[in-house]
Amino acid sequence: MDEFMQAAYEEAMQGYREGGIPIGSVLVLDGKIIGRGHNRRVQRGSPVLHAEMDALENAGRLAPEEYRRATIYTTLSPCDMCSGAILLYKIPRVVIGENQTFLGAEELLKSRGVELVVLNDPQLIQMMKDFIAEKPDLWYEDIGHCIEC
Repeated sequence: MDEFMQAAYEEAMQGYREGGIPIGSVLVLDGKIIGRGHNRRVQRGSPVLHAEMDALENAGRLAPEEYRRATIYTTLSPCDMCSGAILLYKIPRVVIGENQTFLGAEELLKSRGVELVVLNDPQLIQMMKDFIAEKPDLWYEDIGHCIEC
C-alpha cells in the first residue's frame, strides 16, 4: 500500500474507531495530501458525509485548475454521490483501494474520461467484509439500500 492509500486506510480506521463506517479518502495535489477525511455519516448525523466528500470539504476551496491536477484516493469504490463530486470538480484520477465488496459508479467515471486505478488490496477487502458482517444495517443504510426491502 503506498503512502496515500495508507493515509486513506488510517482515515477509515479512525472512522471505525468513532463508531462509523470504515471508509477513508485523501485528496492529493502535487504529491502532497491537501485534504483527508472519512465517512462521518453516523458521527455527524449527516446524509452526505462520505469519505470522499469529507476529504474534499477538508481540502477547502481550490481553484478549478488545482482540482484538475489532483488525485483522490479512496479505500472503497466511490458511490454515485461521490463520483458526481469527482466529475463536478473534474478530478482526473481516482485510486480505489477495493471494489469487491462494493462497486460504485466506476463505469460513469470511466465514460467521462476519469482514470481509475483499482488496487483490490486484500487488507481493505477484508476490512469491509468484516464491517459488513458486523453491522449490516449500518452498511446498507450507507449505500442507500434496505435489508428488508
